[in-house]
Amino acid sequence: VTEQLQEGIHFFARKYPSMRYLAYFQAYTSTYDNLDRLIARYEEALKVEGVVGIIIGTRPDCMPPALLDYLAQLAQRTFVTVEYGVESTLDRTLERINRGHTYAESEWAIRATAERGIHTGAHIILGLPGESDEDSLSHADRLNELPLDMLKLHQLQIVKGTTLARQWLEDPSIVKLYTMDEYIDLCVRFLQRLKPEIGIERFISQSPKDMLLAPDWGVKNYEFVDKLRAKLRAMKK
Repeated sequence: VTEQLQEGIHFFARKYPSMRYLAYFQAYTSTYDNLDRLIARYEEALKVEGVVGIIIGTRPDCMPPALLDYLAQLAQRTFVTVEYGVESTLDRTLERINRGHTYAESEWAIRATAERGIHTGAHIILGLPGESDEDSLSHADRLNELPLDMLKLHQLQIVKGTTLARQWLEDPSIVKLYTMDEYIDLCVRFLQRLKPEIGIERFISQSPKDMLLAPDWGVKNYEFVDKLRAKLRAMKK
């Protein structure tokens, strides 16, 4: 953990010497281990010079109450965010994509985390197989009922070597792949239904180009956000 953080800090420090950092436990399920080993990793990260807090990405079915109790104590002395991969609020979709948890488990995890005073976030994928535009927009309505501080949106991506990629190559009609303009419009409508207290930290994600089958919009995250902001500004006129 220390080595990874020091490498990242060294990379950015050349351009941003005064920057401070959050240790982001992002890949895979960052709460799926023995409690003592998890705590040791988090504490190790916080000892690295320049690190002022941690972000933990995980699944709603992999958050034991004992770990939440530790994180609640940790949040009293440093910045802590827990992000849950919710992906959809519809159980039929979660079952179809073999997610392995229900939406009720997402609700429990988010509430249990927020009740302990921990900054709480969620991830949602718009356009999953079998979901219409209205289904995607309905996620906002259900998430509004939860004590979320922030949300990250992701467009559906077809990644090589996945079950979805195989199914899509056999039958492209199983999903609706949005053009960038269509997805911007969907995001705008989603924002209109999401309560303003929930901050949006991301609108799109990017799979490596050598792994991505579709859609390939050819824009960076900040370029997409600029286009989205332009759309919102135009709507105000």
